[in-house]
Amino acid sequence: MSAEQAAPARPLSAEPVAGGRRLDTAESNRERSQLKRNLHKFLVQNRLNLVGLVIVVVFFLLAVFGQTIAPHDPYAQDITGSKLLGPSLSHPMGTDELGRDLLSRVMTGTRISLQVAAVVLTFAVTFGTLIGSLAGYFGGIVDEILMRFTDMFLAFPALILAIAIASTLGRELVWTMVALSTVFWPWYARLVRAQILSIRERDYVTAGESVGLSGPRLLFRHILPNAIPVVIIQLTLDIGYAILATSSLSFIGLGAQPPSPEWGTMMSTARNYFREAWWYTTFPGLALTLTVFAFNILGDGLQDALDPRSGQR
Repeated sequence: MSAEQAAPARPLSAEPVAGGRRLDTAESNRERSQLKRNLHKFLVQNRLNLVGLVIVVVFFLLAVFGQTIAPHDPYAQDITGSKLLGPSLSHPMGTDELGRDLLSRVMTGTRISLQVAAVVLTFAVTFGTLIGSLAGYFGGIVDEILMRFTDMFLAFPALILAIAIASTLGRELVWTMVALSTVFWPWYARLVRAQILSIRERDYVTAGESVGLSGPRLLFRHILPNAIPVVIIQLTLDIGYAILATSSLSFIGLGAQPPSPEWGTMMSTARNYFREAWWYTTFPGLALTLTVFAFNILGDGLQDALDPRSGQR
């Protein structure tokens, strides 16, 4: 197939041709139109997406400014006069067994939870996408080796494997991040591999290969970008799961340790005072629930907006 025959079939970056500027303008207009349609589907057709987006923005702001705007020092103790006080004007979420303000500690804990999720998922997406891309594009023995390596991690229940790794490495938050990164990346490897296997059969990939595009250039510049929307959707959903898994490990003593205001650690301590101080477990648990709920709603909304098949379901 000649280069002239291949050119019309490709969304690949083209060599300059007559009327190329006009084609680029039309392509840009189509992209802007698609973006507007996606935003309309996300923000207007389902108002619950907007609720999830607002909650996520609030928690991100708390992660950045929470400790700065907190009404009290989250680590300051006052066991003489402020021990296990119920919600009041001075302490809207009450205090804990050491007289520390729970509102300030919940606000500060937002940063810890989101930081852990960011580190875990950055590694998981990067490593998993690399493994899945290579396996899906090259196939053959490369695919077999990489996927059997991936299956070794998928053979164990994710949370059980994370507990085993964290308990072996140490009871610190950094090892919790290592453990969660280890159990999250295989899912991205499988997801990206499936997308690459589908995309590589499209006409524009065949056209690119026929005009001599090399494997790495074709993979990373023209095939992989088309798999990114699916990865973004999964990433949004997994932020909530990563925060929940972090709190779960901290709750059983394998994550953040006291006096850290991490939500799972706070609830682990609070269970000893549940009967006399209901607020101690309620507000950290509510913060965790809202965060996971908001990211799940956001992920579902992005799937509806970015997946062209969602409107057919």
